[in-house]
Amino acid sequence: MSESRVVVVTGGTAGLGRAIARAYGARGASVGLIARGVDGLAAAEREIRDAGGRALALPADVSDAASVDAAAERAERELGPIDVWINNAMVSVFSPVSEMTAEEFRRVTEVTYLGYVHGTLAALRHMLPRNRGTIVQVSSGLAFRGIPLQSAYCAAKHAIKGFTESLRTELLHDGSGVRVTMVHMPALNTPHFDWVRNRLAHKPQPAPPVFQPEVGAEAVVRAVEHPERRDLSVGSSTLEARWGDVLAPGMLDRYLARTGYRSQQRAEAEQPGRPDNLWHPLPGDRGTHGAFDRQARAHSAGLWLTEHRAVALLAAGVAGAAAATAWRARRR
Repeated sequence: MSESRVVVVTGGTAGLGRAIARAYGARGASVGLIARGVDGLAAAEREIRDAGGRALALPADVSDAASVDAAAERAERELGPIDVWINNAMVSVFSPVSEMTAEEFRRVTEVTYLGYVHGTLAALRHMLPRNRGTIVQVSSGLAFRGIPLQSAYCAAKHAIKGFTESLRTELLHDGSGVRVTMVHMPALNTPHFDWVRNRLAHKPQPAPPVFQPEVGAEAVVRAVEHPERRDLSVGSSTLEARWGDVLAPGMLDRYLARTGYRSQQRAEAEQPGRPDNLWHPLPGDRGTHGAFDRQARAHSAGLWLTEHRAVALLAAGVAGAAAATAWRARRR
């Protein structure tokens, strides 16, 4: 399928962002890539062009609002009016709260939360006068439920959710044609876990179940294509986090206290002083996939259920009716 959309992706050079950028490149879109690392930007540009799209590297740190504004201006100038803006850039720290520093909390907040605010404001400046466009906030099941060892990241994702809900109501009030949506991701197999700042004894890993980043990219594309959806949840684990915190938050507290440390660490010991990307990008091209290809799933039943809720409810109703019939037959 070919399209003429102009799409801007923050954090578009590795992991999920790279998968999203490549998906739109394969559709013939013009893709603006906002990221810090020049090596990743160059590689992602080549990949998008090889896939059949146009690409424009926009070096910027999303924590700097002026740089994000300048990147948006350049994208409009060189690619055309921005149709879709996808906020995805993030940094994190694996650490108990008691061992975090104030500077680390501030940095994660500035990138992972305020980076989304800066991107959204830049997109709105161009989209509101035209009364069209879509802003996608790449979110997480951790926007609904905090877990141990990722306090700064969980807090940022919670903040993004509140910010987006406020913005959505304002756009509805104004009758705006600009749309904002959230896509809540499960654990993904990305390079993030080999460059994140880590204060734990062992190397970090995504808590299972783990999905390939292409699953998340597919969800983002679908969310853009279906403007009636206010958000989209990917993976059963995201749905469990979302509803578990509503139905049994105390039980979830105890469960995560018991399992959350072990499930987020590999058997391999961490290398003390390993370089991380919290403050500066690491050299080289990190690509799309991380070190967890063997256990990562290429499809999400939870995404299918979310997208086909009517079918799922009908199937559940049929199953319930069949069970009731069987129960009555046994009684007779």
